[in-house]
Amino acid sequence: MKPKLHSESSGCGHCEHEHHENHNHHHDENHNHDHNHNHGEEFNLKNEIFPLIVILSLYAPGVIFEYQLHNTLYSIGEYLVFIPAYLLSGWSVLKTAGRNILRGRIFDETFLMTVATLGAIAIHKLPEAVGVMLFYKVGELFQDIAVSRSRNSIKALLEIRPDYANIQTKQGLKKVSPDTVNIGDIIVVKPGEKIPLDGEIIEGNSQVDTSALTGESVPRTVKPGETVLAGTINKIGVLSIKVTKLFDESSIAKILDLVQNAKSKKAETEKFITKFARYYTPIVVFTSLAVALLPPLFISGATSSEWIYRALVLLVISCPCGLVISIPLGYFGGVGGAAKRGILVKGSTFLDTLNIVKTVVFDKTGTLTKGVFKVSEIVPYNGCNEKELLELAAKVESHSNHPIAQSIRNAYGDKIDASDVRDYEEIAGYGIRAKIENKVVIAGSDRLLHKENIAHDTCLVEGTVIHLAVDNIYAGYIVIADEVKEDARQAIQTLKKMGMRTVMLTGDNQAIASRIAQQIGIDIYEAELLPEEKVNAIEKLLSTADKHAKVAFIGDGINDAPVIARADVGIAMGGLGSDAAIETADIVIMTDAPSKVAEAIQIARKTRQIVWQNISFALAIKGVFIGLGILGVATMWEAVFADVGVAMLAILNATRAMK
Repeated sequence: MKPKLHSESSGCGHCEHEHHENHNHHHDENHNHDHNHNHGEEFNLKNEIFPLIVILSLYAPGVIFEYQLHNTLYSIGEYLVFIPAYLLSGWSVLKTAGRNILRGRIFDETFLMTVATLGAIAIHKLPEAVGVMLFYKVGELFQDIAVSRSRNSIKALLEIRPDYANIQTKQGLKKVSPDTVNIGDIIVVKPGEKIPLDGEIIEGNSQVDTSALTGESVPRTVKPGETVLAGTINKIGVLSIKVTKLFDESSIAKILDLVQNAKSKKAETEKFITKFARYYTPIVVFTSLAVALLPPLFISGATSSEWIYRALVLLVISCPCGLVISIPLGYFGGVGGAAKRGILVKGSTFLDTLNIVKTVVFDKTGTLTKGVFKVSEIVPYNGCNEKELLELAAKVESHSNHPIAQSIRNAYGDKIDASDVRDYEEIAGYGIRAKIENKVVIAGSDRLLHKENIAHDTCLVEGTVIHLAVDNIYAGYIVIADEVKEDARQAIQTLKKMGMRTVMLTGDNQAIASRIAQQIGIDIYEAELLPEEKVNAIEKLLSTADKHAKVAFIGDGINDAPVIARADVGIAMGGLGSDAAIETADIVIMTDAPSKVAEAIQIARKTRQIVWQNISFALAIKGVFIGLGILGVATMWEAVFADVGVAMLAILNATRAMK
């Protein structure tokens, strides 16, 4: 990746030199499974339903004819019916509990359930023991369905893996798998077909439907020279495309992988539940032990069997299944719901952090403005004319990929003969120096003129300006115009209504920064910043912020990597097709719309609300039933409801985060 070459600055000040870095992000956590099932595997409802049918076919007659079965010799009939049902429904719980005990992790939900159900069998409450395991299995099935639905909705959103590519060969078009296409191959995409790989259009004009990637319903017009991405749909014309990336390296493959692994970045709330269970479970176990042992010693007429039963009821009630299941599911739903709207969140931890963001910092170019530059004015000096000045600028810019350079080449229009351009050199943060026809030509910011001691009187030109000089004689300047995005003002207003402080950082000059800040209603702005000064500005905001008032930075993804990485939450705007954005940012907004920032914060707030509703509801219900269990009012059946019922309701509530 190359640095950004140009000033967006005119006044005798700084320029905006954007720094590209492959930056490893500061968050790196190990992937954990929240659950016995490996959700990475494809969920198959038929495989899950079959064992349940077998269990129910044993369990239902067992409950109906319990009295008769109990009265067989040594109650053998009861054991023959209920023990197979118990093992079928509870095997995964028993296995996990055993494995965890061997690893030294005794106190968890599986341990509580194992002790409670084996105890129930010991005091001859077999239907209740099977009931606990059966309803837990049903709860797990609901969880799996919910996770599968949220994962499938993400997959459907990104289910754009094309089945084939039409590759151009000497014999004509040949249908092949996208995996077999190499970089540099030419593929042909007909109207209505999916574009199978990332590439550059070499022939044809069309409209491309990007909704699967960005959530944008309006098709994008494309022409030769433009990049198109795998998974988008060609609407009207035939396109010949030169492949620039292998399928596995395409943006969509990376995005799908990130969404699938989003659960690995755990939110503080999820970590809190893990810690909570570590202390909660031993308390429950020892309280149950006390309930079983102490009353028969101190209360006259109290029987051991009655109080052991109460202790077992207490154990079942206390299982934190509802919490353990529904919290990760709530976050998973939030991540999936955001992805549906073209907002890619890399993990629940970033959704959590978004809740406490109080300062939203925007880069200007490409974030609040369109970053589509057009030459609006050419002002020659010292005997140069407009045509010569534009040709000189086009030649010196011929090796640059920067949008400003592109706009100058577009304005020039003719084919550029760059054969006489020698000794090309980028001066970081200032501009370019090169030799053209053995004359030293410089192009860049006003600061470059000061650095090179070139006499000029054009310090206060407003706009994005490229100054040129030949052999230390000032040749004139070219003004480049950039437009504010349509929804920028509305985005800032929405954030302010949500109680956010808005900041804009730019390398552009004071005059432009001030005009744009007023136009869209930004609270604070800093202008004429070099990339390292942007990092310093973020550091300053971070150091003055309260620990519960986080700072988010929104940049255009292709540059600003250091600042995105430094903020509490780094958001890349218009990350579609930008590897740097996908790698560095915590959240990638697939469209170019600043209004999506407020939407991301709203999704984060709703998700958090749902998660805390589940925590409060589960703990309140548990508290009530624990009291009833100790008093002997609640039986094992109420315990099963308290456990599985809470889990089911919490799961249903958690799936709301998807919407």
